[in-house]
Amino acid sequence: MQSRITALDALRGFALCGILVANVRPIANVDAELLNTAVGEAWPGYLVDQRFFPIFSLLFGVGFSLMLKTAAARTDRPRLVLLRRLLVLLAIGLLHMMLLWRGDILTIYAVVGLVVLLPSTWLPRWAVVVLAGVLLVAPLAFDMNGVVLVPALFLLGSLLTRYGVTERLDRITWWPATLVFAVLAVPAAWAQSNQVPAAFAVAGLLTAGAYVCGMLALLRTPLGRALQAVFAPLGRMALTNYLSATVLVLLIGWLLGGAPGTWSETTVLLIAAGILVVQRGFSGLWLRHFRYGPVEWLWRWATWLRRPSNAYSSPSSPRGLVQ
Repeated sequence: MQSRITALDALRGFALCGILVANVRPIANVDAELLNTAVGEAWPGYLVDQRFFPIFSLLFGVGFSLMLKTAAARTDRPRLVLLRRLLVLLAIGLLHMMLLWRGDILTIYAVVGLVVLLPSTWLPRWAVVVLAGVLLVAPLAFDMNGVVLVPALFLLGSLLTRYGVTERLDRITWWPATLVFAVLAVPAAWAQSNQVPAAFAVAGLLTAGAYVCGMLALLRTPLGRALQAVFAPLGRMALTNYLSATVLVLLIGWLLGGAPGTWSETTVLLIAAGILVVQRGFSGLWLRHFRYGPVEWLWRWATWLRRPSNAYSSPSSPRGLVQ
């Protein structure tokens, strides 16, 4: 039995918040050309867009390698367990894409996991470092961004686990790294505003790095307990919350009517904030009684091919364990 790393849950929940802000209009099926691009509201392009999906992708790689460790301790065929896990994620993503939103990211995560992440587990760490570097630099050299960066981010996340960084999160001083990423992100954002090739992707990665290191640093301050209370429940039920956000955005769009492309950034923020408040409340209540979110529980059942225990046996049962 392996203890959950609460900092990773908090980071995942934090990333989920930013992803929702970025996805409100796309989920509502808005044509990008119709978006409100007033100069005074251009800040999402520098603080949100392409800034949070790298965090989520990095954490997927981290979680994959942690899961491999757990599986290796429970079975002599751990990669088969991970293969099933990715195939089930692919099925969930395809259903999400076909029934709700064509912009689903789960299908991409599953395919990249099958093609890149799972095979990389047979490679030595140094080879994965080289492969991650190539997969990161190549898209940037051709001024590409978005999902083409996912393979590199998956591998980088996996390396954080394989090199033991995730086990030392609470012992690393994160402020210097936060400062470095933040300082480098400023000229990158300026280059982005001047449409310098690859600047959008580079600025996004650097800002994401500043967010990650800054959050990890803050988690070790007196604010840490409050930040964990807000974000960790969202992160522990990330899959459930990601899927339910699509339903809620579509419902709100239908209730509001009109063209979502005319929504101001304030409206988008209010929609995202309202959804996140509901999800945080539901996640907190659910996790008082259950170990896993509803979709996470089904995913785990399909992964291990046996029904996992979910409800706590007593009020004093531990609330932060991975079985």
